[in-house]
Amino acid sequence: MTTSISESDLALALECERRIVNAWPAVSTLVMGDWVIRFANGYSGRANAATPLKPGAELDEATLDLIAKLYRADGLPPCIRLTPLTGAATREAVLARGYRLKDASFGLLAPLDALTPEFEPDLQIEAGPSAEWIAGVAARQSGNKTNADQLAAIVGKVRLPAAFATLLIAGEPVAYGTSVAERGMAEIGLIVVDPAHRGRGLGRRLVEGLMSWAKVQGCGQAYLQVDQTNAVAIALYGSLGFRRLYAYETRILDL
Repeated sequence: MTTSISESDLALALECERRIVNAWPAVSTLVMGDWVIRFANGYSGRANAATPLKPGAELDEATLDLIAKLYRADGLPPCIRLTPLTGAATREAVLARGYRLKDASFGLLAPLDALTPEFEPDLQIEAGPSAEWIAGVAARQSGNKTNADQLAAIVGKVRLPAAFATLLIAGEPVAYGTSVAERGMAEIGLIVVDPAHRGRGLGRRLVEGLMSWAKVQGCGQAYLQVDQTNAVAIALYGSLGFRRLYAYETRILDL
């Protein structure tokens, strides 16, 4: 993975990464130096990983040992996100310890200043996660993300202005998403479209609605994270004005 990034984009990546901690809260969080170590029962990669929150952030060998021990005590594989903020020595140490690639993602950013907010009547936005919203999202996920209780434990901890969106077709909920606004920037995440309704532009309508909500909240930028292999989503976000800001890897150490 290349870590080449301009100073201006590195500064923006730092702003996104720091906000992500609040936009997608873990059940339990520890701060160790320039790193945040998060735990959420294995639900979601970001909420169960160690993440750097300062450019050049390093972890010494003893702290790497402690992080591995803490995750294993929770029955989870030790997990570290290697972002452009990760120090070179820590990156080398993580690879030397045998952390394998779990997935690779892009952080995307879009300006909202020129956006004219538009909302459609079929898009419902609530300030908090209702039981129906949580159940709807969980039912349309796969693997451990079908666990509604674990999803509720994360989204129930959001304390910032938030939008929990549901898109309806003929009164039937078919797509879900979230946005969380903090200090002029809004994360857009958890975009889920019912498999039976994919390919109909619902994801676009959902993201456009969340971008409009963010603009109304006074945000000048929206950011999100997407798997590097998800070409369809990357193309969609690009058509909505998102550009690639940075790349990162999530690496795990097998139990």
